Amino acid sequence: MSAAIIFGLLLALMLTGMPISISLGLTVLTFLFTMTQVPIESVALKLFTGIEKFEIMAIPFFILAGNFLTHGGVARRMINFASSMVGHWYGGLGLAGVMACALFAAVSGSSPATVVAIGSIILPAMVAQGFPSRFGAGVITTSGALGILIPPSIVMVMYSVSTNTSVGQLFMAGVIPGLMLAALLGLTTWYRAWKNNYPRMEKASLARRLSALRESIWGLMLIVIVIGGIYTGVFTPTEAAAMSAVYAFIVAVFIYKDMPLSRVPKVLLDSASMSAMLLYIITNAVLFSFLMTSENIPQAMASWILGQHLSPWVFLLVVNVLLLLAGNVMEPSSIVLIMAPILFPVAMSLGIDPVHFGILIVVNMEVGMCHPPVGLNLYVASGITKMGITELTIAVWPWLLTMLVFLVMVTYIPAISLWLPRMLGMM
Repeated sequence: MSAAIIFGLLLALMLTGMPISISLGLTVLTFLFTMTQVPIESVALKLFTGIEKFEIMAIPFFILAGNFLTHGGVARRMINFASSMVGHWYGGLGLAGVMACALFAAVSGSSPATVVAIGSIILPAMVAQGFPSRFGAGVITTSGALGILIPPSIVMVMYSVSTNTSVGQLFMAGVIPGLMLAALLGLTTWYRAWKNNYPRMEKASLARRLSALRESIWGLMLIVIVIGGIYTGVFTPTEAAAMSAVYAFIVAVFIYKDMPLSRVPKVLLDSASMSAMLLYIITNAVLFSFLMTSENIPQAMASWILGQHLSPWVFLLVVNVLLLLAGNVMEPSSIVLIMAPILFPVAMSLGIDPVHFGILIVVNMEVGMCHPPVGLNLYVASGITKMGITELTIAVWPWLLTMLVFLVMVTYIPAISLWLPRMLGMM
């Protein structure tokens, strides 16, 4: 009964158009003050202990690093490098867009940042070269979603905070799925370009490729620093985030010199604003999780699902459908923070690996970012391309279909997620 009241109240508040963070907070406060006897002191205590986690500190640092790189010319150099490597294939610039998104995803940790950084440069170039605007928009909208699968990933940090799963293991588990999805999106791009005979670029000489690599190497080195540092145990994921922020600042301001020192305060302010918004969502989600735990809702739901004697593969199918439906009305951070604490205990009871389950959730979030009505990447791409959401939705469907096929693969082949961390001895 209490579960129906809580979720009914949350849904009612969200339907008014209220931001998800405020809806969560109001739901918690309304229920606590009117329907329970939970002491308010314990709520305050949970609020502080819930967000007093070392891993949460990684979020502002990754946002800051991504903002420095977005404004610091790193994206342009990555596009030049990608174009020199794959530009001579069918749909050359489109393939370069997929590759550049994958590279930028590995330094930014954010999907919208990847879409903005790569899309604002490559989409006008694709239209100028003769590509249909729908083709370019479809490529960048979906490839930008790699930002939350290829580590470092802010969504993975949130899953870790919600379920106490190792961030380092999640980051390593995201590498192979991220590269696989990038390859599948690239294959879809190539096939459509080949079928429609879209433009190709001249094959770049070895000298040009080496020159493009030399120009982009400072940005690419950030991937080595973050992933290499975590794998070798030199620093934790949170320390890696702090390192990446400092490194991105040095690269943007002193090495590439694309960002004058006078713009640094604005980047810091923008990053602080975005971090505050995410931390506010986390704070309210922590309270929501506390309320559900105090009402024994996750345990009751776990017992009910287990009582249905669902096999693990049926449960994973139900989880995918549930998360894809949630992706229609909420953005990824909120979904992870609300759904993970509910679904995680059931997954553990059925013997599903927590890291594999985390990657499955992240891939679901990627799909959700690329379809209406609240697909964040669609709105970002719409702003860049000046296309309507309906037109963009039609444009992304071939790549979205590819992502759904990949989701099925990740769901039922755990080795895709778990092979690398196991091989590195992290699990």
